[in-house]
Amino acid sequence: MNRANLTRKDLAKAINEQMGFSQRSAADLVDIVFDRLKTTLLAEEPIKLVQFGTFNVRRKSPRQGRNPRTGDPMEITKRSMISFRPSKIVRERINRK
Repeated sequence: MNRANLTRKDLAKAINEQMGFSQRSAADLVDIVFDRLKTTLLAEEPIKLVQFGTFNVRRKSPRQGRNPRTGDPMEITKRSMISFRPSKIVRERINRK
């Protein structure tokens, strides 16, 4: 696959082709997986996918920053963000290229 983005439709198509699920069932399966991932992250629980990596929710404290347009100081509000740490296997394969 030589595209810029991997979409839900691409995932459903791969499940359909490789496992023989109907298009509708494959799409439902992809939606169920993403719904579970989203629910877990919203509960601020980590997601560990063996041989792929770990997703964590990190809390960022408020801090002073600068408006890039004007250079004026401004406060960047506290927020949560998702971080991803690839597994050793994925990291090694990416760095091999």
